[in-house]
Amino acid sequence: MAVKPTKAEKKVTYDAKLCKLLDEYSQILVVNADNVGSNQLQDIRKGLRGDTVVLMGKNTMMKRSVRIHAENSGNNAYLNLIPLLVGNVGLIFTKGDLKEISEDLAKYKVGAPARVGLVAPIDVVVPPGNTGLDPSQTSFFQVLNIPTKINKGTVEIICPVELIKKGDKVGSSEAALLAKLGIRPFSYGLVVLSVYDNGSVFSPEVLDLSEDDLVEKFGIGVSMVTSLSLAISYATLAAAPHMFVNAYKNVLGVAVETEYSFPRADKVKELLQDPSKFAVAAFAATAANSGASQAAAAEEEEKKEEPVEESDNDMGFSLFD
Repeated sequence: MAVKPTKAEKKVTYDAKLCKLLDEYSQILVVNADNVGSNQLQDIRKGLRGDTVVLMGKNTMMKRSVRIHAENSGNNAYLNLIPLLVGNVGLIFTKGDLKEISEDLAKYKVGAPARVGLVAPIDVVVPPGNTGLDPSQTSFFQVLNIPTKINKGTVEIICPVELIKKGDKVGSSEAALLAKLGIRPFSYGLVVLSVYDNGSVFSPEVLDLSEDDLVEKFGIGVSMVTSLSLAISYATLAAAPHMFVNAYKNVLGVAVETEYSFPRADKVKELLQDPSKFAVAAFAATAANSGASQAAAAEEEEKKEEPVEESDNDMGFSLFD
């Protein structure tokens, strides 16, 4: 008969396993496991097998193991995990793509009934339609101010009703009604709270960012740097083009208002003295562009209509027949 390990031996085994995982994996998902049953957790473990390991445990035990391992290994980056170990959480160690693992976790959510005293994670709306309940059950609907009517011997809900709001506790009447209607409004599974990657910790929302989102955010950052540089007159690579343009405008403004001039300023002065020249120049540029476009279109059309010359061989004889 196998000897059952003591509590102390279990702690030693758990500590060794956690330390080994910290050494082997550089990516960790910190997940919330509220309302997740053992069978559901087992299914998640089976589905994520491969380069992914799910580890649950008491927060005090995990914090102690992480702290001691950080001291022994000299890697203080592990200490960034300790503030994340709050509440009913677990660790998912992976070598795969973090976004794919996060999406896979969502597949293992299961529906759950609304239990009394539970805080609603979402709004619960009772849809209109026939409930299949007999008229003696109307008391449930009256207590909750749900408009109903009797249709063919059964209770029918007239319009959709918001029964429970997100953040509210589920009452006994709401729980009983949803159970009678067979509605399981909530779904539970492992929810990613934080992401640990090579010592850095960030929000899971970062995993949903696409390349376009990153380019957009980078553009916003460059724009802010440019605005700040221009406001304090501090030269940066982002602000340099704008500074050169503004400086050119200032020099051009001085040239226009004084006798000082340079070749490009002469053209501007000439146009300011005779605005009609500006209109002529603009019209000429437009006409030139239009003419170029028409010529290109005509050339393309000519290529399409040009017949293919038939060779003598195509007609059945050659020059020497």
